[in-house]
Amino acid sequence: MVKIRLTRLGAHKKPFYRLVVTDSRARRDGPFIEILGTYNPQKGASETKINSDRAKYWLQNGAQPTVIAKKLLQRAGV
Repeated sequence: MVKIRLTRLGAHKKPFYRLVVTDSRARRDGPFIEILGTYNPQKGASETKINSDRAKYWLQNGAQPTVIAKKLLQRAGV
């Protein structure tokens, strides 16, 4: 199964996330299929950048977003 989920980047206590499409069996920071965008919770308004065209493509082809990824996609209007 293909999932849309977050992978963690950034230094200790300074998280930065990528929204990626990956196989559900892969580890959290492991290999991924495609990067859809970024999420930075450290910024004042939680800066989010998402490629909505590619996100829609993956959702139409059966990718399942995680709970947090779903919230981020809804905020972006996907």
